[in-house]
Amino acid sequence: MEVVIGIVVLGLILIITVVSITNRFARLEFTVRESFANVDVALKRRHDLIPNLVEVTKGYAKNEQEALQRVIEARNAAQAARTPAELSDRENTFGRTLHGAFALAESYPDLKASGAFQQLQSELIDTEDRIAAARRFYNSNVREFNVLRESFPASLLAGSRAEKQFLQIEDPAERQVPTLNLNF
Repeated sequence: MEVVIGIVVLGLILIITVVSITNRFARLEFTVRESFANVDVALKRRHDLIPNLVEVTKGYAKNEQEALQRVIEARNAAQAARTPAELSDRENTFGRTLHGAFALAESYPDLKASGAFQQLQSELIDTEDRIAAARRFYNSNVREFNVLRESFPASLLAGSRAEKQFLQIEDPAERQVPTLNLNF
């Protein structure tokens, strides 16, 4: 009789463990999807600001149409990304192109002094902060999912659940620490 009770208790523990792990996988799958959607929302805000920035800049930088066209093309390519890998690659390209547009603004003091340009630049900086926070949140959820996927006993139940990909900086130049020149 004690053996039967022991087997039943062990079976219940096993069933509870399997259900718990399966539910955790499901919850993490949705959390990863939600956090990717948050990144997408922040990127959409950035993409929506770019046409306004380009229009304000066009008035001051008539000779720089090619550079501005590259910003629009990079924005459109980034908006078309569907997977984390595509998104990382295209957003890295877009970021480099956008930095080039801000460098272009340095050549036009009237543009830098424009209230509309300053407001757009400020909104874009705020948006970049939101994007960074959303990426950190997404990568945190990916890490949690991947750790669960590789941990025992969950790895026995992972089945066909594919490893999630992190959103990463691909361009080594973006990893460089900027140098400050404090000589006034």
